Amino acid sequence: MAEVKWIKITTDIFDDEKILMIESLPSADSIIVIWFKLLALAGKQNNNGVFIMSNGIPYTDEMLASIFRRDINTVRMAVEVFRQYGMVEIIYDTITIPNWEKHQTLDSYEKKKQRDKLYQQERRRKQKMIASGESSDESSDVAVSEEEIEEDKERNIYTSKNCQKIIDLYNDICKSLPRCIKLSETRKRHIKARLKDGYGEEDFRKVFEKAEASDFLTGKAEKWKAGFDWLINENNMIKVLEGNYDNKGQSTHFTNIDF
Repeated sequence: MAEVKWIKITTDIFDDEKILMIESLPSADSIIVIWFKLLALAGKQNNNGVFIMSNGIPYTDEMLASIFRRDINTVRMAVEVFRQYGMVEIIYDTITIPNWEKHQTLDSYEKKKQRDKLYQQERRRKQKMIASGESSDESSDVAVSEEEIEEDKERNIYTSKNCQKIIDLYNDICKSLPRCIKLSETRKRHIKARLKDGYGEEDFRKVFEKAEASDFLTGKAEKWKAGFDWLINENNMIKVLEGNYDNKGQSTHFTNIDF
């Protein structure tokens, strides 16, 4: 499989909650460098975020240390941190990046480029026909316009106003949790992702209500508290809705939660 020539990295990546937590750790710089090296390697492999060689052998910590030119202990520590924060998963002794296709795929970008190219070609064809006095076939332009209308409808669903509404809902319900002040591009992207997954306002309301009622998520059972970014994480949202953090008369440990 051909390697990916580039990967998506947003400009506000260093405002990401997980990166901020990593920056508070010893050897933070080394861990972050290893994370970007992992992303680059996953792109080169172009194997859906699964770190496995062409002969089916999974990459080991020793292999990664050699490829990244880093101390083996540092690599092991970094991979463990990534695992704890949900940035990687270990499946059958193989390192994987969850949702690699969703977050790194170039398909939508390439489709948009192709769509724009066809649209411009149609525009030029129509202009030439009008200039030469010929009648133009409107069907192609209409087809493109209908597709644009559908895209406009989708954009209206995922507007900043609707994203802010979700944040306001969180602040109104989750009085025991840290307030969410800013609608950053990262938060907007995550909210839109959940909306595209099919979650509606009532689903967000239920998540926030269950979080506010949870002793664990509000820090009554542990020193740690959940926050807005944690709650709208895809995996965490499912777990909250399924009642994994409902009060059950028993203590849950911080190390068992996903970041």
